[in-house]
Amino acid sequence: MINIKTDEEIEKMRTANQIVAKSLRKLTEMACENTTAAELDKAAEEMILKEGARPSFKGYRGFPNALCVSINEVVVHGIPGKKKLKNGDIVSLDLGTEYEGYYGDAAITCSVGEVSDEAKRLMKVTREALFKGIENAKAGNHLSDISNAIQRMAESAGFSVVTDFVGHGIGTLPHEDPQIPNYGPKGQGPILKKGMVLAIEPMVNAGTWQVNVLDDKWTVVTEDGRLSAHFEHSVAITDNGPDILSELLS
Repeated sequence: MINIKTDEEIEKMRTANQIVAKSLRKLTEMACENTTAAELDKAAEEMILKEGARPSFKGYRGFPNALCVSINEVVVHGIPGKKKLKNGDIVSLDLGTEYEGYYGDAAITCSVGEVSDEAKRLMKVTREALFKGIENAKAGNHLSDISNAIQRMAESAGFSVVTDFVGHGIGTLPHEDPQIPNYGPKGQGPILKKGMVLAIEPMVNAGTWQVNVLDDKWTVVTEDGRLSAHFEHSVAITDNGPDILSELLS
């Protein structure tokens, strides 16, 4: 069942998402050479707690940390460790909060120092794919219109979309219906309605779309070892078009 949120609930979700957005901005500034993923995770948790919120990933289905840090060939769900970031890395930071019973969720991929032309293009295309998806998050559209827009953007650039992991609804739970694939034809799935809130999150690979999950049961990597990028926003469907709750306001 897809839960419809009231305007008041959406504003509460905006607060949760603004905490995510502010934290991600600071974390991208911290993600430089010789910083460790564990240091980023510690900073993320401290920032969230300081805002009176809770890091919603920590403990969720057993995940041990507040922040997912996915480096280079890691697609999603990277567990922060003590290995230092190095020049040329790309780093996906995925963060969630819970504030007064409502959830926020967003992700960004950033670069460490000078990265390859392929890495730059991959990050640019993945971000553009996210916004192509968001453009289609309009009342009256089908859910798969979002999926199709993301797939076409990524594949037109010669990249592939991950099919094993998807976006999702969000609200009083971190993951709600509907699931939002990043691929598929137009005109399928539920009709989008005012009050739906969707976490739209393309995961785009430089090479194959195929992925593997490591022995830690969390870390997802590209099967061919090539780079992956990940961007995400939490978006409310309104009568006036998509409202990006996790877009930083100040």
